Amino acid sequence: MATDPDPRFSLANERTLLAWNRTGLAVIAGGIAVAQLLKGGPGGARVSVPLGIALIALGAALSVSSYRHWQNIERALRLGQPLPASPLPRVLIYAVVIVAIGAVVLSALMLTS
Repeated sequence: MATDPDPRFSLANERTLLAWNRTGLAVIAGGIAVAQLLKGGPGGARVSVPLGIALIALGAALSVSSYRHWQNIERALRLGQPLPASPLPRVLIYAVVIVAIGAVVLSALMLTS
């Protein structure tokens, strides 16, 4: 039977959702910046636009996934079940590493041009 959880837990869950959405918005803003600001670098729009689109898609995916995770946590709290693990930190960390490697490669190309 579902019961109302302690409001502090629901509010903490909501703050986590909002934090993940801020992260998603920051990644989207970074994608827009990459797509616009790196057009003059090596490879021009051939490199910057796909990288920007990938970052924008990652930000959108983080936001959608954070909502799903919020729902799962809220359901578990109401049913008194164990809280499910979140894949979001792992996804974000891998994406940051991939983007960092791409940034190093682009920087090396700019230095050799």
